[in-house]
Amino acid sequence: MESNFRIPLGEWVEVGLDWLTTTFDSVFDIIRSIFVGAYDGLDWLLTTPPFWVIIVIFAAIAWWASGWKLGVGTAISFTIIVGVNQWENAMDTLALVAIATVVAVVISIPLGIWAASSNRASGVIKPILDFMQTMPAMVYLIPALVMFRVGVVPGIIATIIFAMAPGVRFTELGIRGVDKEVVEAGHAFGSSPGRILRQIQLPLARPTIMAGINQVIMLSLSMVVIAGMVGAGGLGGDIVAALNRIDAGLGFEAGIAVVIVAIFLDRVTASFGSNSSRKPSKSA
Repeated sequence: MESNFRIPLGEWVEVGLDWLTTTFDSVFDIIRSIFVGAYDGLDWLLTTPPFWVIIVIFAAIAWWASGWKLGVGTAISFTIIVGVNQWENAMDTLALVAIATVVAVVISIPLGIWAASSNRASGVIKPILDFMQTMPAMVYLIPALVMFRVGVVPGIIATIIFAMAPGVRFTELGIRGVDKEVVEAGHAFGSSPGRILRQIQLPLARPTIMAGINQVIMLSLSMVVIAGMVGAGGLGGDIVAALNRIDAGLGFEAGIAVVIVAIFLDRVTASFGSNSSRKPSKSA
């Protein structure tokens, strides 16, 4: 027996999106222009120099972060990307991930600090983060497409929404995990809450916060294929094309390039986090 009971949630969402696109169309155009400009600029920096210059820079960063083994491995790995003719796609993807990661971190760390400082704020933010992490990632593309049209911007927006949750959670966890006696000592010496945050809580929570940033980067890379479905290009675009043509060779080449970029970013950010944990923090 069929029931006539139905909550018109989908219709409400469509009405809300129509209102948003009609009312804030100029705002969305400005946001789109900003993201396109940032993406094009970073992509130009990564693709204009000869590939070997960028490889040397990446290898130097890896060497500085974690030693010569990671530096040499980085040089060899990115040379493989050149060898399978995925260099420009890999740099396109790296530009998208970098833009999305920076925006996600800029939003998530202040939210994590706010959640750590207020139980009420934490109680509101956590269910929202649960919703963001459990909602299928492809669903975010629909409103992003409506508001920002086909191209790289919907991919960046969807990636930011999907990837920022770990940044908030790890920031809150790191700050709440700081020894209360150390914080109380700062209060005893007359330090202001802002100074305690800057000179005690954030330095001591830095390894945990860096682990959150690492997770933001990894989740951003996991959105590469989904972003490719809406015209973002890069490695995701080739993977989608390989899937449509059932081209296992192209799919593997693009996939191995994603893996190399992911390992590079993972090892470098993890090294920065472990290095910061060994540095003594300044007292208030």
